[in-house]
Amino acid sequence: MNKQLGAGEGVSKEPPQIVPFPAAERAVGEPRPQKPVASKRWAIGAVVVLVLVATAIAIWWSVGSGPAVRYATAPVTIGPISRSVSATGTVNPELTIIVGTYVSGVIQELSCDYNTEVKRGQSCAKIDPRPYQSIVDQGKANLAVARAQLEKDEASLAYAKNNLGRLTTLVQTNAVSKDAFDNAKSVYEQALAQITFDKATIQQREAVLDAAQVNLDYTDIISPVDGTVVSRNVTMGQTVAASFQTPTLFLIATDLTKMQVDANVSESDIGGIRNGDKATFTVDAYAKRMFEGRVTQVRQSPQTVQNVVTYDVVVSIDNSDLMLKPGLTAATRIVVDQRDAALRVPNQALRYVPTGTALREAKQQRVWVLRDGTPTPVQVTTGLDDDDFTEIVQGELKADDKVIVAEQQGSANPRSGVPPPRL
Repeated sequence: MNKQLGAGEGVSKEPPQIVPFPAAERAVGEPRPQKPVASKRWAIGAVVVLVLVATAIAIWWSVGSGPAVRYATAPVTIGPISRSVSATGTVNPELTIIVGTYVSGVIQELSCDYNTEVKRGQSCAKIDPRPYQSIVDQGKANLAVARAQLEKDEASLAYAKNNLGRLTTLVQTNAVSKDAFDNAKSVYEQALAQITFDKATIQQREAVLDAAQVNLDYTDIISPVDGTVVSRNVTMGQTVAASFQTPTLFLIATDLTKMQVDANVSESDIGGIRNGDKATFTVDAYAKRMFEGRVTQVRQSPQTVQNVVTYDVVVSIDNSDLMLKPGLTAATRIVVDQRDAALRVPNQALRYVPTGTALREAKQQRVWVLRDGTPTPVQVTTGLDDDDFTEIVQGELKADDKVIVAEQQGSANPRSGVPPPRL
């Protein structure tokens, strides 16, 4: 027994604790169990448990004292909202007259220039008329010849008529032969036909003379309307040729106080535009001014450029102050639908989804309202929308409700986080 205790002392320096076993359970001569080794194992386990508990407490404390969620909100308001179509166009006069030339020749006179105010019938340029004047003179001479021929043939007709009358009397008494009578009758009928031919020739010569006179008159380039010259494409002494197409000499705007924007609207937006729709636009020349107009025409002719199809939408503008000039590029916004007093929320409110919300729930059409400090979802039905607001047609929202548009992490007291959203 003492040797067994000595062996125990070699294992642990602490004095052994001898716990007597019941006499019935211990066999005679069986050595006592070494209890100091089990005690050490229990101590190590207790230390491990304490470490795990401390780690859990540290993690819990770190999470509880982390940054709380802060919500940025915006009020639900009542106000105007509109749907619009954006397009780029060009400012042009409502009516621009192209003044060309029907005849070819050299510009002999030039009396109109840029910005010249002209009246209807006023001469703006003159082509050298001498070649056309000679044709007119020749036509007049030919007409005079034809008329002289008519007078000559009318005299022959009178003689043939008288001769036929005499022979008609003589043939009845057989004073002349029947052949002489028939010959006189033929001469009379030929003279009568010659008069008809001469009259037709005169009409032909008159027509040729009229055409020559028209060409001569076209050498005077006159303004067909009252207006302002906005473009001049010829100079003094320049030769213009009208053989294949009419050359453009001047562009005359009838009234610069009435302008229009020819806006190129894409095919995806053209379906919603109607005559009478309101429109606004800006030009680089007056970047701080907004011009207003209305749609007066939606043209059916498509324009295709690099497989992009657009349509010309005409927006009319009052330009009484003459601020707008032809050719300015206009950034146009056409209002296709509008509400004057709509219940509306910022567009960001419809895109906001709280952190941790399931994807299936995030896809539902809803906004989140901050009520009693807790985000609460509200199902809504939307209507019109623009770049800033969306109309709420149906839903448990009222003016001045605070809808959440964003969230951010901010410092807070330990375990004082904002309550989770109510789903």
